[in-house]
Amino acid sequence: MQAVSEAVERVLVAAQRQDRLTVGVYESAKLMNVDPDSVVLCVLATDEEDEGDIALQIHFTLIQAFCCDNDIHILRVSGMQRLAAILGGDPEPGAEPRDLHCLLVTNPHTDAWKGQGLAEVASYCAESRDRNQWVPYVCLQER
Repeated sequence: MQAVSEAVERVLVAAQRQDRLTVGVYESAKLMNVDPDSVVLCVLATDEEDEGDIALQIHFTLIQAFCCDNDIHILRVSGMQRLAAILGGDPEPGAEPRDLHCLLVTNPHTDAWKGQGLAEVASYCAESRDRNQWVPYVCLQER
């Protein structure tokens, strides 16, 4: 499980560096509405305190259904602090924090980028679906 967690981190960092990462529930919904074929991975992130947020859970349910209908790999993660740390970029003072609950990775056009964990994460998602776990889960560990 730790290897998959590290692969997820590598994918997210590489996607952010190459401007292939969409951050936020609303922004993700807009992208999936306009260009769903460009999305290769959807990461839904929560911690225990988010479990009671009914609106967020409804968004997640709709996003998951859309991803399943469009053959987009989907992954649930916990560890919001770790996620914020790896994606960096504290908000400006007085600005709202970034919504890291939904992250979309869009299709890389170079094979070199795919070697940075995407194949490993995609394989983990496919293996999970084979075991009838439709939305696999990974815990991002603090380091």
